Amino acid sequence: MDATSVAGCFRDKTILVTGSTGFLGKLLVEKILRVQPNLKKLYLVVRASNAASAEQRILSEVLGKDLFNTTREKHGLDGFEKLIKEKIIPLAGDTGTQNFGLDSSTVNDLCKEIDVIIHGAATTSFYERYDVALASNALAAQYICELAKKCRNLKMLLHVSTAFVTGTREGLLLEKELLMGETPRPGYCLDIRAESRLVQKVKTELRAAKRTGSEQSSEKTTMKELGLKRACHFGWPNVYTFTKAMGEMLLAHERGDLPVVIMRPAMVTSTFQDPFPGWIEGARTIDALIVAYTEQAFPCFIGDRKNIIDAVPADMVVNATLVAMAVHWNEKGQIIYNVCSALQNPLSGYVLEDACWDYFSKHPRVQEDGKPIQNKRPYVFKSFTLFRAYLILVCKLPLEMLHAVSLLFPGLFSQSYNKHNRRYNFLMLLVKLYAPYAFFEGCFDDTNTRRLVTEVKMDVIFNFDPRSMDWHSYLLNVHVPAVIKYGRKS
Repeated sequence: MDATSVAGCFRDKTILVTGSTGFLGKLLVEKILRVQPNLKKLYLVVRASNAASAEQRILSEVLGKDLFNTTREKHGLDGFEKLIKEKIIPLAGDTGTQNFGLDSSTVNDLCKEIDVIIHGAATTSFYERYDVALASNALAAQYICELAKKCRNLKMLLHVSTAFVTGTREGLLLEKELLMGETPRPGYCLDIRAESRLVQKVKTELRAAKRTGSEQSSEKTTMKELGLKRACHFGWPNVYTFTKAMGEMLLAHERGDLPVVIMRPAMVTSTFQDPFPGWIEGARTIDALIVAYTEQAFPCFIGDRKNIIDAVPADMVVNATLVAMAVHWNEKGQIIYNVCSALQNPLSGYVLEDACWDYFSKHPRVQEDGKPIQNKRPYVFKSFTLFRAYLILVCKLPLEMLHAVSLLFPGLFSQSYNKHNRRYNFLMLLVKLYAPYAFFEGCFDDTNTRRLVTEVKMDVIFNFDPRSMDWHSYLLNVHVPAVIKYGRKS
């Protein structure tokens, strides 16, 4: 199969996409429009109050991005606007509700037209509210499946997940479906309905406490902590991977004989080649550490430089997604793809740190006052005990002393204390959320994905072979500059 054959699958087809305002969603929309402008329609579901608001979101948050410059130049400004007007149809809806909250007439019309559903909508925050993550990542998958069953011409339901739905398991992690209720912790069983009832119970109690004036913390913070607590209880490191695992379970339980493909990317980084190198949005996973390194914000972190970081550029995820759709077009059953790199082209912590060091040695940073920031390698501790001891001695004790002084002389030291306290709290939050990945002992099997590589000619258009990359060169010349340009503000 060549690139023309892959693109040809989408000719004269109607595709519904959720999550088009997200990082991977934008790339998927751009790629589909660029390689197959002769598709029939592209429905983009976005959270909005009405059709006009949905259209405005698509124009400003998706099509207006520089990501679309290549497609815009290809068609010319007038041609691009004509293409958008003819092909793209924004839909105001909420994926966390049945039928997106649309009326029955609209749903019936959609189900007559849709050939393909790409479900990419999700909240990807590791520290999201439990109620929000449960609706967006778990229940949404069930609702999408219910909608897909109504589509008489459906050729494919593609679900974008994450490789880390496996939680804290160790060893080789296979490309197999999650069974309803299974958890990474032996002897524990997950009841999704019970979790939903727990969320409602806690919210009811919080609102009752608020009415009586007895609440001790905000609903937002309580729901975030509840999600993290429940995730860790069952063996997932955060609420994102926890609820995405629930979504896969619900999808597997409800799908019947639908043609389903599940894409499980590892840590997603900036684009490698397509439509141009280094496009990214936000600070994602390892990017938070790069941003911290950029500002020399933290003297230390936790982990092991020898450990492998399983990362994959976003354009490779998109390319693998479109090829998988073409290969399994209208094929009953379900198949799962781990889109990753660790087995084929591993990235170590040493390479990541060296790339950051090399970049900032060539491009020194300066503080707000114009003084240069010294390029220092952080201390990396391999145990929590040593890490905590170091933090207490080097950070916490001086911080408490500064706090005491700031109380005596508020006009002189309050600003300095607040700055360092925020930095310390941010470090502790980073450790809380990212430490499980620093000591991750699993390795994602990519047998299906390697087989998929052989199905299509590996040219630039649909390249997703991680062996085509040199990690140090990519990080130094593409990814770190991209994080500085696009992701640092996040």
